[in-house]
Amino acid sequence: MQWTDRLRQVKILLVSAAVVICAASLMWTHYLVADLAREERARMEVWAEAMRTFDMADEQTDLSLVLQVINGNNTIPVIVLDEKGEVQIYRNLEVRAKDAADVNNVVMRKALSMKEAGRTIRIELDEDEGTFMEVCYDESIMLKRLARYPFIQLAVVLIFFAVAVFALLSSKRAEQNKVWVGLSKETAHQLGTPISSLMAWTQVLRDTYPDDKLLPEMDKDVKRLQRIAERFSKIGSMPEPKPENLNEVICHVVEYIDRRTSNHVTITTEMPDQPIIVPLSASLFEWVVENLCKNAVDAMDGTGSITIVAHEEPTRYVVEITDTGKGIPKGQWNSVFQPGYTTKQRGWGLGLSLAKRIVEEYHHGKIFVKNSEIGKGTTFRIELKKKTR
Repeated sequence: MQWTDRLRQVKILLVSAAVVICAASLMWTHYLVADLAREERARMEVWAEAMRTFDMADEQTDLSLVLQVINGNNTIPVIVLDEKGEVQIYRNLEVRAKDAADVNNVVMRKALSMKEAGRTIRIELDEDEGTFMEVCYDESIMLKRLARYPFIQLAVVLIFFAVAVFALLSSKRAEQNKVWVGLSKETAHQLGTPISSLMAWTQVLRDTYPDDKLLPEMDKDVKRLQRIAERFSKIGSMPEPKPENLNEVICHVVEYIDRRTSNHVTITTEMPDQPIIVPLSASLFEWVVENLCKNAVDAMDGTGSITIVAHEEPTRYVVEITDTGKGIPKGQWNSVFQPGYTTKQRGWGLGLSLAKRIVEEYHHGKIFVKNSEIGKGTTFRIELKKKTR
């Protein structure tokens, strides 16, 4: 549990650092764009003054510097309007139109857009006659690209980050799978020898004391050990699901759990009368239901009730297991399936993790906490998809 919390804290720290870096990058770019925008406005004020000088020049005025300033603007889109709002000239503007009238309409719409954005400079020509001109301008292509650049950069970084995280998680999951498989295979191998020995001793006892009433119970326990070893041996391989009666699988688990719990725990089942035929690896699916029931008994401290409901829906098969235990805080509904999660002083915290692996990887279904209330109980839901024909 502590390791899980520490891992979550590291993830939160990394995400927070990424957010701070992104915010700093956006803020810095914003200030840079604002500075360039002010510089472009200053350039346009000089350009507008050059236009005023050009418009009011006489035959003796030297226009070489004025024309150099006017012709030097090759990047900033600009439209000059007179006092009547009619277009006089425009530069660096891409206009797509069918005819001359349409060109004028397109340019006027762009000029209005520039004025609404506040990018306009008014130059008085003759105060007595009330003549003036308005220089409307837009951001240069370079400024627009610079404004979009941080978002493109962040998108690339996020994609790279997502790919890196996915690769790391996949590598981690593959490594965990190898550990699971190795541990399971070794457990099954180690159980094989003592189980064979117990089977032999059980046969000796049966031959020596054929009427002993305890021998059938011993035989059941040995078969139980065989079943556990079989489950461990199937972890890591892809067992071939076979059509099984879900009702019988659940009843088999209930019978086993009921014999090994106190009389203060009642287990009830709600299943249809007709069989629910589901493609299952019966021994592994029994393990899932068994783990959920055992956890429920622990959560109830040995006193309460467990209800198992199984039914068939149009697109899936559903099993719900409800207990009257302590409940799970909503913030931990997803954490309960992580390896190492446990609320018991003794335990590895692997039961629900194994259950999730069996349901999702071997049966291509889903298992999740459907509902849980502190002090009232918890409902786990298993969904198995139907194969579409």
